[in-house]
Amino acid sequence: MSDKVFLLPDLGEGLTEAEVVSWLVGVGDQVTVDQPIATVETAKAQVELPCPYAGTVVTLHGDAGQVMDVGKPFITVAVGAPGDATTGSGTADGATAPSGQPVEDYREEERAGSGNVLIGYGTSEGSRTRRRRAGVPTRAAAGSSLPSSGPAVPDADLPTVDAPGEVAAGGARVVGQQPGVSAGAGDAEVSSRPGSAIRVISPLVRTLAAEHGVDLRTVTPTAPGGVIRRVDVMAAVERRAQGGQEARAQAAPDPAARPTSGQDRRIPLTGIRGTIAARLATSRREIPDATTWVDVDATEFLAVRKQLAEARPEARIGVLALLARVMVAGLRTFPELNSTMDTAAGEVVVRGDINLSFAAQSPRGLVVPVVHGAGGMSLEQLSLALRDLTDKAMAGTLSPAEMTGGTFTLNNYGGYGVDGSTPIINHPEAAMIGVGRMIDKPWVVDGQLAVRKVGTIGLTFDHRVCDGGTAGGFIRYVADCLERPATLLLDL
Repeated sequence: MSDKVFLLPDLGEGLTEAEVVSWLVGVGDQVTVDQPIATVETAKAQVELPCPYAGTVVTLHGDAGQVMDVGKPFITVAVGAPGDATTGSGTADGATAPSGQPVEDYREEERAGSGNVLIGYGTSEGSRTRRRRAGVPTRAAAGSSLPSSGPAVPDADLPTVDAPGEVAAGGARVVGQQPGVSAGAGDAEVSSRPGSAIRVISPLVRTLAAEHGVDLRTVTPTAPGGVIRRVDVMAAVERRAQGGQEARAQAAPDPAARPTSGQDRRIPLTGIRGTIAARLATSRREIPDATTWVDVDATEFLAVRKQLAEARPEARIGVLALLARVMVAGLRTFPELNSTMDTAAGEVVVRGDINLSFAAQSPRGLVVPVVHGAGGMSLEQLSLALRDLTDKAMAGTLSPAEMTGGTFTLNNYGGYGVDGSTPIINHPEAAMIGVGRMIDKPWVVDGQLAVRKVGTIGLTFDHRVCDGGTAGGFIRYVADCLERPATLLLDL
């Protein structure tokens, strides 16, 4: 038996630190290769960190909420210990993998793929519905908050779990149950004991519990397999509220004694919020930006969108996908706006690929996913990529690679009922275009007043990379495409 120390890896793009959100294992737990052991948050994303070793957890080198440096010890695992989930089934020659796991078993898992999506870890895409090797369930480490969950799974479609450590369809990790413990109404009492696992699949349920201050160990599950759902959390909130009302009625405080004003709150700028704040400050400090805008008659543009929806409903072409296609055509015509500024060299770097960033709202705030290679995609491919990244943003599962490398940003803030704005450029990009709502307004058509779908588009650009003529040419090109979508055929 020997101790293996797993160092906190660089989770992408040269990050130097990560915050431990929660531990998924505790000292003394048995772990298998590629089993998630902790949820960590970097400046770009929140991810589950898989373990490269199989054995017994000896030391957790940090507490929940602690910021740890990349390259420092993260967890120590004793491999080859009695009771390991991988011992006792060695190969013919007795060889084992570096983690202590038999070579054939290790290679089988490696070929099949674990479904963990972390830079430098995990394997193929095609096997995310494969069942993970069963292991001893884990428990939350002392001092940690609630264990984090895997990708979001709607409450209405919860899978039935029949063994500890299984993986549900879609790659969602289901926390296993202690052997010999039955699921049901008694789980709330059982789960409060040390070493037992809280069975929650949906991250939305955990978020809901955190917002209402509900300890999931006290929640009685009603779903098959003892899985805690949203309705269970809300039932606990309602019970607590009823108890609070009874207590307040008994106390009958004097209304005059109540405070007349609320207390200040301090919200730390950490993780993604901290990165956004730093990047926006850098953009304002370094980029001499300018903004130009124009009103457009988008009646024909919206008509084309409707025609495409009727002709190809399965493609689900939306306004954002059509706008993205127009941006790609515009950047091909005016490549100066698809660039970055190398201040050290005093050069403008015109990017060869068009990696289209777009603003998306998520439970963790505004994020900017990137459609890599958007310049080579068809309209249908763009639509699919945008939907996929938007779904990941809402589920909070975007990887660092999916939020970096953009060359131009599209911000469709019309969905929020906004007509226009002067956005801050997403550093280190050189430009961002914003599209406001498209609503009925009076518009002159062929000398006659008519009601048309009118919206405002605005372009904020780095004045170092181009002058007003180029910026005006780009936004006018975009406006012409919105007013006469058929002009896009000229650039196909």
